[in-house]
Amino acid sequence: MTTIRPPKTKSHRAVARPPFERIALLLQGGGALGSYQGGVYQALWEANIEPDWAAGISIGAINSALIAGNAPEHRVAALRSFWERVTESPFGAPTLPDHEVKGDMIRGMLNQWRAASVMLGGAPGFFTPRLVPPFLQPSGSDEALSYYDVGHLRTTLERLIDFDRLNAGPMRFSVGAVNVRTGNFVYFDNTTHQINAKHIIASGSLPPGFPAMEIDGEHYWDGGIVSNTPLEWVMQSRPRADTLAFQVDLWNARGEYPKTMAEADTRQKEIRFSSRTRAATDGFKRMQRLRRATNKLLQQIPPALRQSADAELLAAEADEKVYNIIHMIYRSKSYEANNKDYEFSRRTMEEHWRDGYNDACRTLRHPEVLMRPIEEDGVFTFDLARNGRE
Repeated sequence: MTTIRPPKTKSHRAVARPPFERIALLLQGGGALGSYQGGVYQALWEANIEPDWAAGISIGAINSALIAGNAPEHRVAALRSFWERVTESPFGAPTLPDHEVKGDMIRGMLNQWRAASVMLGGAPGFFTPRLVPPFLQPSGSDEALSYYDVGHLRTTLERLIDFDRLNAGPMRFSVGAVNVRTGNFVYFDNTTHQINAKHIIASGSLPPGFPAMEIDGEHYWDGGIVSNTPLEWVMQSRPRADTLAFQVDLWNARGEYPKTMAEADTRQKEIRFSSRTRAATDGFKRMQRLRRATNKLLQQIPPALRQSADAELLAAEADEKVYNIIHMIYRSKSYEANNKDYEFSRRTMEEHWRDGYNDACRTLRHPEVLMRPIEEDGVFTFDLARNGRE
């Protein structure tokens, strides 16, 4: 596998490891939008910021696995290899040169055509359409419950990921999925599971497109059905640690009121899959404020009272840890429609990758992002759209 070197000129520079016990990379699901996360990771890698923990849902699970399952010098190359493979035209159709694509209307039409071709022909190395429709298949079979076969994805993952490294390497790895039978949200984590390609595919098995993945006698669907971000899983993990978390979202919870049915479909997707990460962050800040306040109070009460059952219960939740939660959220172009999560064209992939790279570079220009927070609650949040206007 070739190693991708940083460009000679960059808009950011390498830094010393930030003063946190843990650096986490949290990747949301979003299908074809996921190349944005590849661009974000490339910028972090060039700045010498390597995560200790990669966690993801759906396409974020695949990107996380490509990162955790490769040595640092090969991670960007693995991500590029995956995204270049799945954005090859299934029909071998040529791509118009960029200078011939002028105006949002033309670009929107090309995106619609490419998304339609993916629906009909699938995405190379990822999924292929079933030749016989589900309603003609045996009841209860994978073929009766999904429109696409994801067998090629397993081959792609096993080619690009070193699963020995993913399971025993220095980076913690987690992916979320939903148990179809119980409806419970489950995390497959390399501290508790022996991860293989099936765990990663399970996290992205969104019905009715993809079949549920069977693991140890249970069937799992896409974790985004319950929560499309691993933020809570990482932030609530024990033992707690001072954490710098890069939360990379592919769906923006904020948007305009729709004017057409297509815009309404797009907007409901954005709301549903954004998982309200800002609200989750605000809730975590409130909880952390209570934990720190509790810790201060416990230091002031008499030793005898501190040994009571109630005090011990509070002590188990109290801490003085600090957290930086850095949001990077993909913001759609005006010509992107409700098919943007399955519009696997090479041009759009490169555009998303470039956007992620540039957003991460602009974020890293703000020194407070990598500093320990001084706020009373011990939590600092940064959102490029709010705090980083340049």
